[in-house]
Amino acid sequence: MVALYGALFLSAFLAATILPVSSEVVLAGLIVAGRGDPGLLLMVATVGNTLGSVVNWVLGRGIDSLRNRRWFPVTPDRYEQASRIFRRFGEWTLLFAWLPVVGDAFTIAAGAARVNLGVFVALVAIGKAARYAVIVAGGLWAMA
Repeated sequence: MVALYGALFLSAFLAATILPVSSEVVLAGLIVAGRGDPGLLLMVATVGNTLGSVVNWVLGRGIDSLRNRRWFPVTPDRYEQASRIFRRFGEWTLLFAWLPVVGDAFTIAAGAARVNLGVFVALVAIGKAARYAVIVAGGLWAMA
């Protein structure tokens, strides 16, 4: 059972970084298969994905020296788009860090903007937990 939670944590962590991993599919599959406690699965996925976003925040802190590297997780266009939105709406954009395409860029822009790590983690975790809660609820509904 520990391996199950570990696999979910790893998929959620990697999904928030540079690798194309779909933690939503893993979480939904576990819920529909009746594997693990839904509340604990929600927590593990949220923590893993939030910690993966912290990696992006750290990358954002060093963006000037890192963004031209091939492995950098966000294209210059996406980063500029996310930066504009981030400057316009501020830290509240972090509630949407789970979005495809711009979510990673928001977390990198937050690091570049030197957003307080505590505020960053709180807002990112709220958004990601809400997204995962919808997936858990959908999985439980599908099982009923």
